[in-house]
Amino acid sequence: MAKPPRTEEGWYALHDFRTVDWDAWRSAPEREREAAVEEGVSYLEEHERVVDAEEGASAVFSVLGHKADLMIVHFRPTLDALSAAERRFESTALAEFTEQSTSYVSVTEVSDYVSDSYFDDGEEETDEGIRRYIEGKLKPEFPDDEYVSFYPMSRKREAEQNWYTLGYDERADLLSAHGEIGREYAGKIKQVIASSVGFDDYEWGVTLFGGDPADIKDIVYEMRFDEASAKYGEFGPFYVGRRFPPTDLGAYLDGEQVPAGERDGESAHGGPHGESDAHGEHGHDHGDDAGGHHGGHGESGGDSHHSGGDGDHGDDGNDEEETIRSELQDLDIYAGKPHGEDVFATVLYSEADADELFGEVDGLRKNFDHYGTHVKTAVYEGNEADRAAVVSIWETASAAETAAGFLSELPGIVERAGEESGFGTMGMFYTVKPDYREDFVEKFDVVGGVLDDMDGHHETDLMVNREDENDMFIASQWASKEDAMGFFRSDDFRDTVSWGRDVLADRPRHVFLA
Repeated sequence: MAKPPRTEEGWYALHDFRTVDWDAWRSAPEREREAAVEEGVSYLEEHERVVDAEEGASAVFSVLGHKADLMIVHFRPTLDALSAAERRFESTALAEFTEQSTSYVSVTEVSDYVSDSYFDDGEEETDEGIRRYIEGKLKPEFPDDEYVSFYPMSRKREAEQNWYTLGYDERADLLSAHGEIGREYAGKIKQVIASSVGFDDYEWGVTLFGGDPADIKDIVYEMRFDEASAKYGEFGPFYVGRRFPPTDLGAYLDGEQVPAGERDGESAHGGPHGESDAHGEHGHDHGDDAGGHHGGHGESGGDSHHSGGDGDHGDDGNDEEETIRSELQDLDIYAGKPHGEDVFATVLYSEADADELFGEVDGLRKNFDHYGTHVKTAVYEGNEADRAAVVSIWETASAAETAAGFLSELPGIVERAGEESGFGTMGMFYTVKPDYREDFVEKFDVVGGVLDDMDGHHETDLMVNREDENDMFIASQWASKEDAMGFFRSDDFRDTVSWGRDVLADRPRHVFLA
């Protein structure tokens, strides 16, 4: 018997497809249609707010074509909660004008293709990045205003093509190659995968989200040529549509375009069309938890760090951070976030070949640039340490967290900023005037000698953007925050700051990593 993967389950999922009886709708009195819209909106809003359970998520989508008109999707902690949500809809006046054309029941799932350590060592011992990634898969959220494609799939069990007689390692290798394709769509596609073994007619339900429906078509088409799908995949019917807010239900039934806000050029959920804090998790899923269809194999070791983000460390942490900022600002050093904005940074270190690393980062960055929340992603090379830093800046914490998942799969990743012991500080974006670049590097060498003699100092390196030699940051590691502040309060540091005013194009901006 072949070895099955170990799995852990999360929220249960119901895809509830509804067909509208348009003849009955058109012939109904106005007051009945108004009551149906009012009760339908109330039902959808209450379930999107998850008033019926302690946790979960719900969303409504328009569906194109003859197979259905609406798709209502619920994620809930229990099957009983799903059943109640399904039956509550039948009690609304809107239900009198619809029929359930089909449905699909499943449960979100991850397997040990994602991370052996998660299953071997337990959740508490698992890397924080892996743990957050898995939690996001088990308890998914819906991106706003995204196009959607849902389809069920299974693995073949034929005489010459039986997925379930393959060895574990062979399945893992096939899924690893499969996942490489998915990584190319980072930032474009988000997916939710749920197992339906024993629950429905196929083995997995796949829900894809994208700001551009052509991206959904492209990734499904490209993956059809991969061996994991070409030899072992079986697919059911596809349903394609678009999410809209519950308040647009009346407009939808009147035949108007939804989301209605886009008629004015804005997203109905308040943001630019196509943007979402969920930055493309497609291809970052692994193995049988993804039905093997869009998965890759390997461990995700990265995580985002909320550099300078408010509210991450509790009141005491915020007070201490504000004290440090105040002291540095007295020295005319900005101690907040890069650019002075509320942004979030993730920094990972890699020992891979710099050219190979940059090629991979550049591919991800092009996908990241599709989103207005992306500020910057770049590769910085160190002068002393034989490693490079990948720095990615986003306007929201959730976007930085998602990006960290993709960046953690870059070649040669060895650690992320914030994992080191003690206290880390980064002077990000020292933009040096071109004529003074060599002077700046020489000054850093002098300051580095001073740091080596200071109590509590571990290491400091000057990292240079490989695309702009005048863009640098200084990564410094200390035994404690107080040791670092001892340097910031020193005459040597004050002299360096004063000297820097003449050679820097902008004042240095410091970001602290807890």
